[in-house]
Amino acid sequence: MNIATSFAKHEAVRDSGTEWLGVIPSDWTVKKMKFLFRDHSRKGMPDAELLSVTQNQGVVPRTWVENRMVMPSGNLESFKFIEEGDFAISLRSFEGGLEYCHHDGIISPAYTVLKRRSQDLLPAYYRYLFKSTAFISELQTSVVGIREGKNISFEELSYSLIPIPPLPEQRAIAAFLDGKCATIDEAVRIKEEQIRLLAERRQILIQQAVTRGLNPDAPMKDSGIDWIGRIPAHWEVKRLRHLGTPVIGLTYDPKDLCDADEGTLVLRSSNLQGGRFTYGDDLNVYVSMRIPEKLKIKRDDILICSRNGSRDLIGKCALATEQDCGASFGAFTTVFRSPINRYLFQILNSEIFKLLAGSFLTATINQLTTSNLNSIYVPVPPPAEQAQLTDYLETLNTKVSDAIALKGSQISALREYKTSLINAAVTGKIKVL
Repeated sequence: MNIATSFAKHEAVRDSGTEWLGVIPSDWTVKKMKFLFRDHSRKGMPDAELLSVTQNQGVVPRTWVENRMVMPSGNLESFKFIEEGDFAISLRSFEGGLEYCHHDGIISPAYTVLKRRSQDLLPAYYRYLFKSTAFISELQTSVVGIREGKNISFEELSYSLIPIPPLPEQRAIAAFLDGKCATIDEAVRIKEEQIRLLAERRQILIQQAVTRGLNPDAPMKDSGIDWIGRIPAHWEVKRLRHLGTPVIGLTYDPKDLCDADEGTLVLRSSNLQGGRFTYGDDLNVYVSMRIPEKLKIKRDDILICSRNGSRDLIGKCALATEQDCGASFGAFTTVFRSPINRYLFQILNSEIFKLLAGSFLTATINQLTTSNLNSIYVPVPPPAEQAQLTDYLETLNTKVSDAIALKGSQISALREYKTSLINAAVTGKIKVL
């Protein structure tokens, strides 16, 4: 949707005098930040409620935050008092804008508290302005430090030009965006729930297919394995060690790293996404060294993430196509090779395998060993049924993946529209009053 043509525009406009705002309505004023907000540092209130400064929720009580940070130790006397309607410059504001305070309390002295100088500045309007991508681009001019040490200097920011719409229009913009953003957020929530249900339904159908087959009238028997349950009477249950061979990936030194045109691609966990191999300059690693043939990817290899700092990533995998052949794979991954890999991949690329892989992890070891992998039981139908199941599940996965991708693109479009709408409203490019 083209926002510029979907809403009325202000008839009279003028140059704001600053690039990030461009033209603004003629009745809006522009002043330096230091004339609108001041750095407020009130301390000595250790009994006030302890707040968290977050990018997504703003400044809120710690009880509102799901993943609470470690409780601060030491003297809270040095913590800064902040009131509802104030703003905070957080350690990540250069990426996400200034944080609006929803509640009175105290925050770490590492943050800067900004208090408005006039009642003619409506916090509800500036809450949207200070999180807009237009304003965030202006924040980049106030960044001090490099890399992880980046932060926003209020001394620098105080010279940035900030718009001041008439107070009634500030109220109108805030109310307009409250309504529009709530509608968009609800649409996003619904689509995210639809994605969750699609993924859940896919897992149910995979579980049913690989344990019961496609014939609902087939005689059944107990498999003797808890996760498998009852299976068709003519199926077998086998450990992976009796079906194929796991191969641990290549070990290399930093000195072996080289440019893309000088060596061999080494696939790692980061190259495994959504059951497929993915490539990119930020994902690929190349080495210059002799690599044994068994450590090169072959068609229908299943590459599994077997070691990772994140336990949730253990077990994710991808099935190699002709285009993936020839690359090597790193020591934190394992290839499983068997004559029936297309069928086995339907099990290994499901929540079933992630659950089984996770059962081998301990508090101290974040890895799926070849011994663990070999010991996993899987149901094995006769070859003709394997082929039927594989075709059925590959078609199912394609349909569900396409549906999820469509929902994902719709979510992205909604979020882009929301961003554009906020930018247009807070900078006066559309008229809402």
